[in-house]
Amino acid sequence: MAGLIPQYFIDDLLTRVDIVDIVDSSVALKKAGRDFKACCPFHDEKTPSFTVSQNKQFYHCFGCGAHGTAISFLMDYSGLDFIEAVEELASRAGVEVPREEGDFSKTKDNSELYELMELVVRHFCQQLCESPEAHRAVDYLKQRGLSGEIAKEFELGFAPPGWDILLNALGTSDAAKQRLALIGMTLEKDNGGYYDRFRDRIIFPIRDQRGRAIGFGGRVFDDSLPKYLNSPETPIFHKGRELYGLFQARHQLKDMERMYIVEGYMDVLALAQHGIRNVVASLGTAVTENHLERLFRVCPQIIFCFDGDSAGQKAAWRSMEIALPLLKEGRQIHFMFMPEGEDPDTYVQKHGRKKFEDVNNYVPLSDYLIEKFKQETQLDSREGMGQLVDGIVPLVGKLPAGALRELLAKDIARLADMNIDSLKNLIDQKQTPVKKTQAQHLVSTSQYKKESKNHVADAIRLLLHNPELGMTIEPNTLSDIETQGVGFLRELLTLINQQPEISCAGILEHWRDSKYAERLNKLSIEDSLLTEPEAIKVELFEIIEKIKYDYQKQLRNKNLQKLDIKNPKKARSIIGLSPASNSEE
Repeated sequence: MAGLIPQYFIDDLLTRVDIVDIVDSSVALKKAGRDFKACCPFHDEKTPSFTVSQNKQFYHCFGCGAHGTAISFLMDYSGLDFIEAVEELASRAGVEVPREEGDFSKTKDNSELYELMELVVRHFCQQLCESPEAHRAVDYLKQRGLSGEIAKEFELGFAPPGWDILLNALGTSDAAKQRLALIGMTLEKDNGGYYDRFRDRIIFPIRDQRGRAIGFGGRVFDDSLPKYLNSPETPIFHKGRELYGLFQARHQLKDMERMYIVEGYMDVLALAQHGIRNVVASLGTAVTENHLERLFRVCPQIIFCFDGDSAGQKAAWRSMEIALPLLKEGRQIHFMFMPEGEDPDTYVQKHGRKKFEDVNNYVPLSDYLIEKFKQETQLDSREGMGQLVDGIVPLVGKLPAGALRELLAKDIARLADMNIDSLKNLIDQKQTPVKKTQAQHLVSTSQYKKESKNHVADAIRLLLHNPELGMTIEPNTLSDIETQGVGFLRELLTLINQQPEISCAGILEHWRDSKYAERLNKLSIEDSLLTEPEAIKVELFEIIEKIKYDYQKQLRNKNLQKLDIKNPKKARSIIGLSPASNSEE
């Protein structure tokens, strides 16, 4: 659940922070009775339905259903992954994140690597101002239409020609040289020693969503190859997870309806120069599922901007295939193709911001998919229509079940002159299973049948809302009971007795990504009709007694079924029940 971060630390961390402070720093909250309210940051609304409970350390939107803990909020609102969210909360709480045994050295080293990266950023920026060769870089940036303000905001730098300029500045010891190599700033010679990786290039620092420098890109001034050079994979830099410009975009814009994905650093800078700040670029790799999930946490619509040439078309197709399984309800993907010979940089320079942002330029993913197959198949024959269906059906099967998939299926059926039910059968047969999260895969709905009458579920719900009541019940009181769900109830009582200060949020985080997570989230939203603490306590005790009674009754019934005795009256007597009435005989 928690990776390399000990669970006990996460449990303790959630008792140190206040979700009201965390949410209020991003969304203005207003007091509403015992709770706090605001317009939901995850969907558009005019009447506030987003509630934050200080008592439960939990938020819930009655409009869109968004809910979770302080960790969940940072993940969903700020686009952080789980580890990053925990680290952010720890930073606010003023505590250091430990790691499981054997990983402490790695944590320490990574901290040093981030600090070294900042020194490298400062070095390259300084070279842009002070190097005798810097005028070439400055002239190039001006020629590309970039202002000093944009260069300063994105911390553009310069790596002068020379094999050891960075080494001489920051590699003052063997340990320092090894660290520079570890973060990809230097390369090792065959005969020993090191040399600078970036030489005679414009430098683009890459920051993660928390603002930490993690890597660099470098561009030459002419047509020599490679035109772009990127940092290699390092302990702190993973190209498949990071996007250039995302940190700056989120810093500039609190709320974004859409995000543009372009191919290069200069595209991001050129669009920013023209006031288009919601732009990111992949780092020399194809767009990954991780990239898209990260962006969908920030905004509901992603627009791919590709060159109109064959390379751009291939990139668009690859991106579409990756995006299909991620298109849950509320998410949208569009494509925007530049005219031949142009890229987003040259296009915005020539046509301006208004033309670039014209929604008529956007092609919905579903339209792109169908048009692509129409162009490549002959629809004037059954063979051609069969080819279209055979090619497009597996792709439609990648889409999550929902309105988009239904509508797309209808369009394809109409295009191929097929019965819609026949087409749906084909989709089901060739469907590529949509990836499930660990929680979705493990959850067992049969464990929680008949929710309204399930005493175990009622007890768990009361404990979620009032964890302190768990201190009044010994987990061993249910030790001999094997009723479905009681095993988890015992675990919950044990956790509460071990951590008396734990909150509802702490319990939810303790079982994040387990088979219980989905059900716990649902129960945490259901409020008890009782509000008086003593009445709630009595209700919990009564439920525990009912669980015991039901189990004993179940055992007796099983024993009754096993008794091979014809006289029901005698059978009842043997297992300790009162004699049956004459009518039962």
